[in-house]
Formats: sequence, structure tokens, C-alpha cells
Amino acid sequence: MLHSLAFPCGRPGQRCRRIGQDHRRLTGAGVLLVAACLLLGALPVSAADAPRGGNREQLTVDSFSVVKIRAKAVPDARSRSTLGHEREGTGIVIDSSGLILTIGYLIQEAESVEIAAANGLPLPASVVAYDFATGFGLLRAVKAPPVRPITFGDSAKLSDSEPVLIVGFDGVAPAFVVSRRPFAGYWEYLLDEAIFTAPATVNWQGAALINKEGKLIGVGSLVVGDAIGGRAQMPGNMFVPIDLLKPILGDLIAQGKSSAKPRPWLGINTQDLQGKLIVTRVSPESPAEQAGLVSGDIIVGIRGEQVQGHADFYRKLWASGDAGAEVALDVLKGTEIRKLGVKSMDRNEYLRPRPTY
Repeated sequence: MLHSLAFPCGRPGQRCRRIGQDHRRLTGAGVLLVAACLLLGALPVSAADAPRGGNREQLTVDSFSVVKIRAKAVPDARSRSTLGHEREGTGIVIDSSGLILTIGYLIQEAESVEIAAANGLPLPASVVAYDFATGFGLLRAVKAPPVRPITFGDSAKLSDSEPVLIVGFDGVAPAFVVSRRPFAGYWEYLLDEAIFTAPATVNWQGAALINKEGKLIGVGSLVVGDAIGGRAQMPGNMFVPIDLLKPILGDLIAQGKSSAKPRPWLGINTQDLQGKLIVTRVSPESPAEQAGLVSGDIIVGIRGEQVQGHADFYRKLWASGDAGAEVALDVLKGTEIRKLGVKSMDRNEYLRPRPTY
């Protein structure tokens, strides 16, 4: 089985090596990968992921419920400066009608989207939903791609050191679950529990995280340098647990968004420095910009309470009320702490959608 599984590569866009082609690289994370390969020998092959011809050893992208996604953002997309005009990643087929799950930033402000199975022609697809709270995105292809839908697993039952497969549109890579813990992103994003795997792989955007039963347990979001947490540095990937999708999937399909009220959004990127938040970017025309926040400002409190890092700040921010609520920030500008009132908004209203559907 070692010879048939993809080996993580060094840079995005580079196709994966095959294990065994360069044994000199099997040090550090590579040793962990080989161990994962050995454990993944027990991975069952179901109707949804059986390779052609029934050859259990030849696990390829064709064996799994994934498609390639290509998206182009609208010309004046707010996210163009950070995510680019053209985006590429993986989609996961989750029903027989052509419903496809992915990571939402790939299709944010999309003007056009197409999907393609490994052995099929490109198909146009439309954006169904993007849930900012979880990060999930949904597409629907004009017709179902020639790929079997995958079954959802139970991400809450994952254990550390459990072997898994990471399946992207151009490769299959074994890995371990190395931690499950909160994840706070610098762009006003927080998961109470995310799944972290190692070793790191490329083309993680929207990739399927598959357990030993061949079921979907997460969707690829990021590459990280601290997969095991704490002070230890181990490159890996962060996945959004599939259990977060289950309670909102019906709403996303029916109305394009969750029924939960939108959270207040400010429009800032921040860096955590010993619990205080340094503003590193302010979105143009955002509530934060209109309130006078600039790069280099340091947020030390909210509503008169000190903040202790990203997670604490987000929880206090979202406890300020629904989107539109005014948020009182304590901001260090130079040597002076000022109180700034920021009238928040629904982030969805800030973005520029496709002009026509």
C-alpha cells in the first residue's frame, strides 16, 4: 500500500510524490506518514469509495467522492486582495442530485463556478450557501457529477492519533489526527473545536477528511505550523468538523444561510500578542475603518473588559448583540487608550455577490 498513496509536497500547486520514490525524505513528518500508511491498511473499501476493478491497493482520487472546483470572483470582489480573483480547491459530493460541500472561502463572492470529476468534463455550478460561522460552503452542479456521494461520519468520536485520509482533487494522503481543540482565526473566526492532522499536505482547500470507515469527518480549511498545539511546532492541517454542518444543512439548502441571527462583524484582522490584539489590517469601508481603527492600533478591551486573546475577544464581541449592534472598544493608539464605538454589521452585507443568478 505504501507505493500507491500520495506524499505531501513542498508547495501549493505541486503534484504529490509517490511514497517510495524518494526515501531520503522520510524523516520527521515522513516517518509519521509511513506509520499512518501502515495503520490505514485497515481502511475498509465501501461502495462509495471502492476503486475501479476492486483493487484495494490502488487508492486514487477516482476512488473517493471528490471533484475539482474552479471559481472566479466578481471583478470588484471585496475578498480579491486576500483570496485572489481565481480560486481552486476540492468539493465533496454529498448527495445524488449534485450537492457539493466545500470550504466557503473558495466560492466567496463568486461570479462563476465549475466543477469536474477526475474522469469527467467540467460542469457549471451555482453557489447555494456560505456559512461564515462554520466556514462551510455549498454548491449545486447543473447535473450530478459521475461520483458517488459520501456518507457523513461522527467527528465527535475522533480520537487523537486516529489514522485518516486527506483526499483532495489531485491526491490522496494519509495522516493522523493529532489534536482537537479550539481554533481562532485572525479574521473574526472561531471554532470551539477544530480537527488538526499531521503531517501537512498541499491542496487542503476543501479536501475531504475521511475516517477508517470511509466516512466524511471534516473539510479542509488551512495549513498550520502548530498542529499538536501548545509550544510544539509541527506542520499540519486544520479541518472543520462535519458535525458542525449537520444542524444547519437544511437551512443552508433551503435559504442559503443558517437560521441563527448574524453576528456583529467589525472588519479587522488582528495578531494576538500576549492577549492583546494588534490590528494588522482594516477592511476598506468596513465598520472598523469608519470608526477610525487603523493598522498598528492595539485592542486591549471591549465594553470595559480586558481581552485575553482572539477567542476571548470574539466571544465578547458576539455577546454584544446581533449584527448592527454598537461595540465599545478600548484601543491603544500610540501611548493613549481611547474608547471607540464601532457600529457593527452583518458580514454578508459587506461582500459583493454575483450581480445575476
